[in-house]
Amino acid sequence: MNVLLLGSGGREDALAWRLRQSPSCETLIAAPGNPGIARWAECVPVDPCDPAAIIALAEGRAIDLVVIGPEAPLVAGVGDALRNAGFAVFGPNAAAAQLEGSKGFTKDLCAANAIPTAGYVRVETAAAAHDALKGFGIPVVIKADGLAAGKGVTVAMSREEAEAAIDAAGDGPMVIEEFLSGEEASLFALVDGVTAVPLASAQDHKRVGEGDTGPNTGGMGAYCPAPVLTAELQQRAMDEIVIPTAKAMADAGTPFSGVLYAGLMLTADGPKLIEYNARFGDPECEAIMPLIKGDFAELLLAVATGRLGEAHPKLSANHSMTIIVAAQGYPGTPTSGGLIREIEAAEQVPGVTVFHAGTARSGDALVAKGGRVLAVTAIADTFANARARAYRAVDQIDFADGFHRRDIGWRELERSGENALAGE
Repeated sequence: MNVLLLGSGGREDALAWRLRQSPSCETLIAAPGNPGIARWAECVPVDPCDPAAIIALAEGRAIDLVVIGPEAPLVAGVGDALRNAGFAVFGPNAAAAQLEGSKGFTKDLCAANAIPTAGYVRVETAAAAHDALKGFGIPVVIKADGLAAGKGVTVAMSREEAEAAIDAAGDGPMVIEEFLSGEEASLFALVDGVTAVPLASAQDHKRVGEGDTGPNTGGMGAYCPAPVLTAELQQRAMDEIVIPTAKAMADAGTPFSGVLYAGLMLTADGPKLIEYNARFGDPECEAIMPLIKGDFAELLLAVATGRLGEAHPKLSANHSMTIIVAAQGYPGTPTSGGLIREIEAAEQVPGVTVFHAGTARSGDALVAKGGRVLAVTAIADTFANARARAYRAVDQIDFADGFHRRDIGWRELERSGENALAGE
């Protein structure tokens, strides 16, 4: 196959790395790609959100499968345009991508289909939000109703904080919802419009600071699998949340095709949906890709062509961990241009791959250009060994402007009683 991958982040670097290893992937092209992706694919400077340009590229290079990495092209309808032009696409059409693009849409779908989720109210103005807030206890969750790159959510621990979050959001659609107690986990399911099968579970760390403190980010680290999402809980999440969602979307004439990422809260009453994403998470994707067995490109083609029932996705029995190295200032105003060295040294640690999330070339040098710069990923036979390898690799990297958390996976370590940096 000739495969075209859209996107330029750490998630896309991991997808490119895994696609390149697929026996069925003969040629891999990325638009626009990044310096890390350039290791596995030919990068072309085409805007992934420009349907006409992407179609022209796909036609010119005889593309057999288009894999859409980030959410923006999905919500912009690039999937629709490509399908209408006759291409096999991994990633939903715009109407189905509303599951991520509109939190209100998803909450209404849950309410209509008895899918377990937090109680909520949809509002259109700040005044209505302040009024609706009176009906909720504290803590309470305030969500902007649109794409926010993982940052449009405030968990308000006081009424004053909730009111400030509403004022900061200003007029526009919002969702106010009850606070759910429990532990969060992520479930990634493949859906071909009709069939839905689980692929992997993961947990990530959204807060910028140690101990899960400070502002929300796009994610400071992740690990796969998430032992807290037991086989029984995963089956419940599929039966009560993912499969009914796929059916509801198909019944509405807007079938979902791609990867459906369910953010779950594991409550005393069982799993409840926090929100959906219509693509692989970042940095969860970087943790999941090294564990996928078999021909990944063929698996994505099976999803894209409605043949998921014939495919049997499998993960290795290993554990993986991804640690994000971000630029100082993230998630506010990160510094850029900082020199990055010794990635090769980090990749000498067994089981380690360093994915590029926000890098650029400056002459022969590699420099930081984004908030999250590198995703250092390690696999090993145990969680503790994967963690030890990942941190050993991070410590090899020379990036003076960078920072990272030292406690990724702390809950799992606490549960298992393993020493923080035990293992290899």
